[in-house]
Amino acid sequence: MSRGRVDERLLATIGERLTARDETGAALADALRGTGRGAAPAEKVTMRQFRHALRDGIDAVPEPPRALRDFFAAVEPVPDWVDFDLVEEGGRVARRFGRNTADVMLQLALIGSYRFDGPPRLLVETGGLVGGSALRRIAETQHWATAVTAPGALRRDGEGYRLTVHVRLMHALVNHRYERHGGWDADRFGLPVNRSDLAATLGLFNAVQLLGVRLLGVRVTRAESRAVMHLWKYVGHLLGVDEDWLFDHEWQQHRLNYHLLLTQSYGGSAGPPLAGALVEAQRQLHFRYFARVRRAYARARLLSMLRYFLGRRGLHDLGLPPALPWAVPPLIAANLVRYHLLGRTGAGRAHLQRRGERFVRRHLRRHFHDDTPDVAAVDV
Repeated sequence: MSRGRVDERLLATIGERLTARDETGAALADALRGTGRGAAPAEKVTMRQFRHALRDGIDAVPEPPRALRDFFAAVEPVPDWVDFDLVEEGGRVARRFGRNTADVMLQLALIGSYRFDGPPRLLVETGGLVGGSALRRIAETQHWATAVTAPGALRRDGEGYRLTVHVRLMHALVNHRYERHGGWDADRFGLPVNRSDLAATLGLFNAVQLLGVRLLGVRVTRAESRAVMHLWKYVGHLLGVDEDWLFDHEWQQHRLNYHLLLTQSYGGSAGPPLAGALVEAQRQLHFRYFARVRRAYARARLLSMLRYFLGRRGLHDLGLPPALPWAVPPLIAANLVRYHLLGRTGAGRAHLQRRGERFVRRHLRRHFHDDTPDVAAVDV
């Protein structure tokens, strides 16, 4: 079938999975909160047991409850298709992209997704990216997204592995909260964290990232694309994305993303306040010198980049002030020199690698300041 044609069977599958949950995670959420789906109460699990298993392995937990044992049976075994050398290369490539990755993930992937209804409403409901918490929440997401790219991060004892499994449990607990207590229109939007939206989120981190950095003038080779896709394929496995929606090739993810977009409804009341909160959060970034001027510049630059990625209509629909894409031409020009000229040599790639590593550290420091980078605590 041609890649540009609509696959009705795939659309039907997406529709079905909008109401499907991560059952392994759901069983653990039931056990953590002392509820059960059957007649008998679920075998209780404590967060202490979960943290023990996450740190030391399920075998280190004395007589682990079934839900906990089943959950770690899903995340601990490494699939045969995982190539850790390729995972490591994917991490190096992602960090070599440096600031370009951070720009794409915030502007095109995150804020760009607020143009659609459904998932943004969940962020408003949970208070995840509104008000004074916006800077902290986006920093936590950025910390996780960069942590999985660090050397050895996705090995069993790596921070990227730990944070990803932690995020999977968070998703399950969010679903549990709304399924048990209501307040979510599942008939209209599907489950709060459903298997289709989970695959769509993964698509933002792999294929949309690769597409976005190219739009900023970055050269991405076929081998680099393959490595980044493999890294996020394993992350997707840990998050519980369906195996048939874990892809080796970028075009496969783009094809799924296209069909996922066809199922989305444009607009909604949740997007504008979320986008506005992230734009205004630039005024809270931590700079050592000339903080007021640099915060104002960061905000203006963000609006300029959004104008490039989302267009005039995108800014209007998200309730953001008009802007010109003045920040983009010099960035593209610099990237053409860095990635198309320097990046073709070993010394040039090493320079870009060091530059990207410095940016990651500086970027997290501007968001967390003196706080310890981490992801949101699990609410049980």
